[in-house]
Amino acid sequence: MKKLNIAILTGGNVAERGVSLRSAKTIEKYLNDDKYNNYVIELNGKQFVEQKTRTTVDLNDFSLSIGQRKITFDLVFLMLHGHPAESGSILGYFELLDIPCTGCDHFVGALTFNKQLTKDFLRPYNIPMVESRLLRKGQPIDTKDIATMNFPLFVKPNKNGSSYGVTKVNTSAEIIPAVEKSFQFDDEVIVEQFMAGQEFSNGVYRKGNEVVVLPITEIRTKNEFFDYKAKYENQSEEITPAEITPELTAQCKGLTKKIYELLNCKGICRVDYILINGIFHLLEINTIPGMTEQSFIPQQVAAMGEDLSEFLDVVVAEAMGSRQF
Repeated sequence: MKKLNIAILTGGNVAERGVSLRSAKTIEKYLNDDKYNNYVIELNGKQFVEQKTRTTVDLNDFSLSIGQRKITFDLVFLMLHGHPAESGSILGYFELLDIPCTGCDHFVGALTFNKQLTKDFLRPYNIPMVESRLLRKGQPIDTKDIATMNFPLFVKPNKNGSSYGVTKVNTSAEIIPAVEKSFQFDDEVIVEQFMAGQEFSNGVYRKGNEVVVLPITEIRTKNEFFDYKAKYENQSEEITPAEITPELTAQCKGLTKKIYELLNCKGICRVDYILINGIFHLLEINTIPGMTEQSFIPQQVAAMGEDLSEFLDVVVAEAMGSRQF
């Protein structure tokens, strides 16, 4: 079998750039060199640049010309967090070029990147969620209406991740400064009721025709909430598999599978929850979850007893579909 040329897409011009670069290093490390020729392609500004040679990608066909060789790609492994990959935008480009990508299609990417629209889509299916409000930049902010949700509240960008721009507010006076902070990262802001409970994260992926739910991770943060430092600077304790009852484990995994299937997701996804009074409440779904060494998905794959390289083989095979490789 010929080796596949895989472009590991990373970088970007968003707040999550650093996480994306670290995630790509993990993918490069664990994608089997005997099966794949791996090229880390970094988005810088409007250019895609191959990291080792600093060669710029030809966007007419997403190819590289290195010396006398023209390299085309059999697959794009998306490790580009935030916009334009997680938002679905770039997926349309690769669909036009007929280059397979890991993960969801452009519509599902766009939907799930928008936290409020995802909640609106899932609400008829009885997915437990808390009340929220959507604010748009340039429009009036009704602090009295927001306050009816009762404090404390979380204010965060509607279309962003990695806990950038997130603030916990306890009074009406804190709403406007928190919203302005979130508007630094997005033109839409979501304000949600604070969920007092244990936080959990659950990965899921497709293996052939089967939806496989990974072991659950419980997050015990040392901070007031699970912010950027808790996620990426070891200021939290993460227990995988979570130390919860079989009944709660079944509830969480069942909900993860239901959400994944309702949204018609593909590839690796991660669903985050807060457990309140014995009920898992949806926080958000991540269609391109972090894959750094300390990220949840590698932890959960290890807890399942799987080798990360073999796990990535399954992800690649699903993305390639019926194509021969």
